Amino acid sequence: MELLVLFGVLFLLLALGVPVGYALLGSALSCFGVMGIPPIVAVQRVAAGISVFTLMAIPFFIFAGDLMYRAGIAERLVRVADAAVGRVRGGLGLVDVGASMMFGAVSGSAIASASAIGSSMVPLMKDKGYPGDYAVNVTVTAAIVGLLIPPSHNMIIYSAASGIGVSIGDLFVAGVIPGLLTGLMLMATAWIVARRRALPYGAFPGWREFMRAAVFAIPGLLTAVIIMGGILSGIFTPTESSAIAVIYTILVGVLVYRSLGWTAFWEAAQKSVRTASMVLFIIAAATAFGFALALLEVPAALASLIGFITENPLLTLLIINIMLLALGTFMDMAPLIVITTPIFLPVAMGVGVDPVHFGIIMMLNLGIGLVTPPVGSVLFVGSAVGKIPVTTLVKTIWPFYFTLIAALMLITYIPGLSLWLPGVLAE
Repeated sequence: MELLVLFGVLFLLLALGVPVGYALLGSALSCFGVMGIPPIVAVQRVAAGISVFTLMAIPFFIFAGDLMYRAGIAERLVRVADAAVGRVRGGLGLVDVGASMMFGAVSGSAIASASAIGSSMVPLMKDKGYPGDYAVNVTVTAAIVGLLIPPSHNMIIYSAASGIGVSIGDLFVAGVIPGLLTGLMLMATAWIVARRRALPYGAFPGWREFMRAAVFAIPGLLTAVIIMGGILSGIFTPTESSAIAVIYTILVGVLVYRSLGWTAFWEAAQKSVRTASMVLFIIAAATAFGFALALLEVPAALASLIGFITENPLLTLLIINIMLLALGTFMDMAPLIVITTPIFLPVAMGVGVDPVHFGIIMMLNLGIGLVTPPVGSVLFVGSAVGKIPVTTLVKTIWPFYFTLIAALMLITYIPGLSLWLPGVLAE
């Protein structure tokens, strides 16, 4: 009965359009009421959910990403990508993916990437004769790469939710090769689709223009180098690196690019506060929901169920991936990380999966949910940027979905893609 109330209230509230954070908290309170647990417990769990030091990095990384967009870093990354790969058929699609990979390396946010790169690339692609649905589909799926290429604030959430102190630095490093692989696969898909739809060629501007674009992009790209270099060398922690990313972005925007003024800074601060508050509230509410699941012994029951079905590591990971993909279609990424990590991580570790490797699997798996209706937030951002209905986008996005699934399978079943680089750097 308690489990029925927990999920029944959750699905009812979501169906009524209640925001995810309030739906999670409302379902947890309803469950506690049926179980005879005082409501103060929910308040305590909410407070405990955000009383984690590493979560301090999230507001700073969100702020840094918005500052990068307003400082014109995204626009400069588009230029260097265009000069590098824009000359092939459908070249602007490859440019979109390349720029998203570079922006992901300095912002770590799929929504920020879809907004920043999409606002530059989608209108440009339309002007050059590209179909609007192609432009948006490339943009939103390429934005997912930013969840893998460090820094990624979702990796910080996973580390906090794991309960075993998974190294944020190892997670950041582990995402590099999977991120590059996924990006290259999306580039290949964009090129194949462009050939089948006979999209236009681009023009190579010459090596001088390429070098000029690359030089102007270097200050922005150095953000990722400073963050990762500082973390790996032990100069500063991942939490400290987020604050340093904000300071460095301000310096680049004001002193180097000279495109970041007080108005843009204030707008970025306001938007970042709203976004960070929403993310942290969802994490806090998801913690209360997860506590209710733990009281009802759902993690243990699910682990037993999967163990009853199979003890084969390959099949176990396949089942977990299918469950996560299904959950990702109707719930946002942050609450799913908080709720599902304590459930599935012990199961995965029980069949020999490294927690760092499993974290990368979760990043891409739940990232796919961000571009999957009915609750794909990145897909809706792309729809708004491109002014194209989601129903139109999903009719032609399938090749990119299949590519992301293929990348997920490779990352899932080839652990070395995630673990090789952390192992090398640890030696």
